[in-house]
Amino acid sequence: MRGMRSAAKQPAPTKRPEATNLKQTLTMLWPYLWQFKYRVLLALLALIAAKAAVLLMPLALKYIVDALDSGQHTLVLVPVVLLLLYGGLRFAGVFFGEVRDALFGRVTEHAMRQLGLKVFQQLHSLELAFHLDRQTGGISRDIERGTNGLSFLMRFLMFNIAPTLFEILAVAVIFATLFSPLYSVVTVLAVALYIFFTVVITEWRNKYTREANQADNTTNSRAIDSLLNYETVKYFNNEHYEAQTYDSFLAKWEQARLKNRLSLLALNSGQAFIIAAAITALMWLAADEVVSKQLTLGDLVMVNAYMIQLFLPLNFLGFVYREIRRALTDLENMLGLLKRKPQITDHPDAAELQLKKGELQFAEVSFGYQASRPILRQLSFRVAAGTKVAVVGASGAGKSTLARLLYRFYDVSAGSIRIDGQDISRVTLDSLRRAIAIVPQDTVLFNSSIRDNIRYGRPDASDEEIDHAIELAHLTGFIASLPKGDATEVGERGLKVSGGEKQRIAIARAILKRSPILVFDEATSALDSAAEQAILQAMREVARNHTSLVIAHRLSTITDADNIIVLKNGELAEQGTHDELLAAKGEYARMWQLQQKQQH
Repeated sequence: MRGMRSAAKQPAPTKRPEATNLKQTLTMLWPYLWQFKYRVLLALLALIAAKAAVLLMPLALKYIVDALDSGQHTLVLVPVVLLLLYGGLRFAGVFFGEVRDALFGRVTEHAMRQLGLKVFQQLHSLELAFHLDRQTGGISRDIERGTNGLSFLMRFLMFNIAPTLFEILAVAVIFATLFSPLYSVVTVLAVALYIFFTVVITEWRNKYTREANQADNTTNSRAIDSLLNYETVKYFNNEHYEAQTYDSFLAKWEQARLKNRLSLLALNSGQAFIIAAAITALMWLAADEVVSKQLTLGDLVMVNAYMIQLFLPLNFLGFVYREIRRALTDLENMLGLLKRKPQITDHPDAAELQLKKGELQFAEVSFGYQASRPILRQLSFRVAAGTKVAVVGASGAGKSTLARLLYRFYDVSAGSIRIDGQDISRVTLDSLRRAIAIVPQDTVLFNSSIRDNIRYGRPDASDEEIDHAIELAHLTGFIASLPKGDATEVGERGLKVSGGEKQRIAIARAILKRSPILVFDEATSALDSAAEQAILQAMREVARNHTSLVIAHRLSTITDADNIIVLKNGELAEQGTHDELLAAKGEYARMWQLQQKQQH
């Protein structure tokens, strides 16, 4: 089964070399902020107005209490004005905070949109080897957590940490001015101790956050892998095995989350103790001075109000710092994707492919997916313009690798591949791939309609051109038999249609692309004899006046080829027409006889 793994082989959470830090993240975010600089400036002004209102509220409360406590005023003039002022300040604090969030929300959402698009484009720019190794579920989680982390940083880094520190400083100045420097010293020491404790413990907790993320990724990837292989699970009655394996991953996730939660308990308890000690100390000082008549009852209430007012931001400061560290951890993998350099790129001097006739030439081509295991060894052959050349050989001989090299999914280790004399490594990838249309061995369709999947070959094609491609691929009868016709949904990865129908859809898609070079990678392997003959006739019609490279397993499908290349262990064993190779009584003749016996 694809993706079958032992539950014991969950990778250890390690910090990636692409890991980001706060400075790098701010550098990345700056262009998004600068793009909306006037909106950001208005949001900052709203922030200042909100903080000013919040800082004045305890002072207004002090005068209200003193006015009522003195007994010199009835509830007619001064207390009423102060109460209205207090209510107005509270409303202003909330209102300007909401205005700030509304203004900055557009900046955050636009940044998430642009970064999401950038990651999506980057994933498509990475080489095939990356996509063969990747785990779809893990990457989707990395991107989801990364964009959420970006949103958090955009919203809180600018509008919470700096303003909270400013508010703490302002309260310290107020305490020193109205009371004594001792109040400020206690406040500042408590804040410094709080921040130090939060930073140290959060850094310690960070490894548990990574461990939980890794466990979450692995668990999600395993679930997706198992569900994609639903039929295979049923074939081998392995539902119980899959449940046990999935549960073993869930158990690791559970343990990781438990460690994360226990470390959070230690952090929150320590923070609460520091805050409680600071409030108790300041209230003790203020109460003592109220008893000695050095402070009024309103002053005591003001000190308490300021400390309660600071308590929430301090708690929030700890939360924000923890979340920023977590957001940076979550951003590591997503930003690591953006930092990853594609292995297959345009050469600095790459030019557009200039198609003349469409001649292909493989010259002394050597290649291996791994250096220790070569696939092709100094392979040379030519596909003349407008001809049909077939490549045959045993499984593992390197047939399908030729198509991947032609598309530059990989670069050759040695030698060169040329189209009309132009080395494909020196032309742009876009122009190269526009010139080639392929019917792959394993056709994977989008979860959309049959017509949409065919239209994908050339999205701007007219309905008449799509209908013509359907006719050439001999899909008309199949589509007519469906209640919804070509609007029928094919399901995820095309699982609602048969292998033969998928390949005919792929042939129609390749026809619609209208490329001068056609590659058929075992395009009839999933068809019965009748359908195969129909498709072969279609392929002959389509290939007329095109350069065709046909990778085949069934030798009966390529007897009309202008030249047949026989591969053995990655080397050219022999070549010639069907009749020439039979007469030579070599590798091809042996394969032909073997297949003829199997058919009888």
